[in-house]
Amino acid sequence: MIDWQTFTPWSSLFGGVLIGLAAVLLWWLNGRIAGISGIVGGLLRPRRGDVAWRTAFVLGLVLAPLAYGAVSPLPPIDVAASDALLVVAGVLVGVGTRYGAGCTSGHGVCGLSRLSARSLVATLSFMALGFATVAVVRHLLPV
Repeated sequence: MIDWQTFTPWSSLFGGVLIGLAAVLLWWLNGRIAGISGIVGGLLRPRRGDVAWRTAFVLGLVLAPLAYGAVSPLPPIDVAASDALLVVAGVLVGVGTRYGAGCTSGHGVCGLSRLSARSLVATLSFMALGFATVAVVRHLLPV
């Protein structure tokens, strides 16, 4: 069910346009794919001349909501999971991005726009497993 009280199509559209613009600009100006796991992974094993743009990109991800919050109230954050579960989920995502040679942003946003068959398979896999996870958690696990 869509919560029509908090549905924000214009904000979502604007956010999507900004993500696309950022991906295009990073590709045109730096020749790099805007995949978050690869960008952060490159910071964990830095190479000469490769740290500044990665740091700027990650800082932009952190500072953008703060800048938005300065002009408009941020939506409430409600995470219905324990800290331990979030850590396990984060580790699983990290392992998955290594095995999948990228993350949803790299494959889903940048790879699909380049018509990459590998990215299509990866994105379909992400989506299918996401649907399956929601089905299991919501309908099969005891509450």
